[in-house]
Amino acid sequence: MENLSQKYISIVPEGHFYAIGLNYKKADAEIRGHFSISEMATQRILEQAKAEGIPSLSVVSTCNRTELYGFAQNSFQLIKLLCEHTNGTVEEFEKVAYVHKDKEAVSHLFRVATGLDSQILGDFEIISQLRKSFKRSKKMGIINPFMERLANSAIQASKRIKNETGISSGATSVSFAAVQYIIARVPYVSEKNILLFGTGKIGRNTCENLIKHTKNKHITLINRTKDKAEKVAGKFNLIVKDYADIQSEIAQTDVLVVATGAQQPTISKELLYIKKPLLILDLSIPKNVSDDVLENELVTLVHLDDLSAVTDQTLEKRTSQLPLAKSIIAEIETEFNQWAENRKFAPTIKALKTKLSEIKAGEIDFQRKKINGFNEEQAEIISNRLIQKITTHFANHLKGDEGSSESIELIRRVFQLETSTH
Repeated sequence: MENLSQKYISIVPEGHFYAIGLNYKKADAEIRGHFSISEMATQRILEQAKAEGIPSLSVVSTCNRTELYGFAQNSFQLIKLLCEHTNGTVEEFEKVAYVHKDKEAVSHLFRVATGLDSQILGDFEIISQLRKSFKRSKKMGIINPFMERLANSAIQASKRIKNETGISSGATSVSFAAVQYIIARVPYVSEKNILLFGTGKIGRNTCENLIKHTKNKHITLINRTKDKAEKVAGKFNLIVKDYADIQSEIAQTDVLVVATGAQQPTISKELLYIKKPLLILDLSIPKNVSDDVLENELVTLVHLDDLSAVTDQTLEKRTSQLPLAKSIIAEIETEFNQWAENRKFAPTIKALKTKLSEIKAGEIDFQRKKINGFNEEQAEIISNRLIQKITTHFANHLKGDEGSSESIELIRRVFQLETSTH
């Protein structure tokens, strides 16, 4: 790790590149809920980071993970930021978290961006969320060239894997898994009443999958903002009810899908006046269905963490595509790391070129005064070619295995280069 750190520290003076966070693998839905970051909190995190001198940061918060990618002097800078703007504590974070540094952090981002780290293999919804997070950081002026290039490389890897492998074949995602679960456990599902509460991205995707795979004509939508529900309903020709009617609508439904994305539960036992079995699927992080609904014997409650166990031929086919996907990632990741390695000595080569050009200008000026009929144009051409050949030799040396921070420092001392190696 130390050698790796030494290589990367030369890229930027502000610290190391970190990926810190938690996901579905070690943190259950309740813990993930504690660290869930709203849009407003994301804005505050980026503003505070900028004020504290953190040069580059991106915030990702989904139902399956919360992560910060950025440069810092140490990982605790980022962990502290996360805990200050969420309901989670540092102690809680340390129990379930991961901290990746430099090249390990780069590898982690590639796995996340390409769906290999998703709860359901090949779920590519994450790439649009990553793209959005990096775009937000760029707009706020808190993203450096390293992270901007990394984001573009990760997006490129995601596109190639989608186009060149079958790892995203089928419609398997959290929303599709929810529908698979309903189909497997609800007899005559096409004749049942289904109520969808919440029309965010997961809600819309679930709605689309319900229509496609259940052929159900009895799907009702409710959203706190009715016009949003009407826009979704118009696309699929569904029924929309007022939020005020939610209690009576729940009483009539057989399956309730909750995808509201609120910070507190939106469904509790007080809303349940039911006389027949009710299956509730909570697709929200934090949980939007209170556990007290289970006090009603007619209720079956399923959270999205329970859906990751849904396996079918689609997922088996995806798994078979893993080696090909990994080879694509390895190719693009190697290209990125090579670019990052080259960046560490680029300022030194640039400074060397400037220094040699200054020596050339002085010498040509001296010879012009000394030699009658001095051909300045030819001298310029020859000098420039020599400078190019000399700097190319130095660049090739630094690119090779023998190149190191010691070599960079030696070049700077010999030529008295004042420009920082960063």
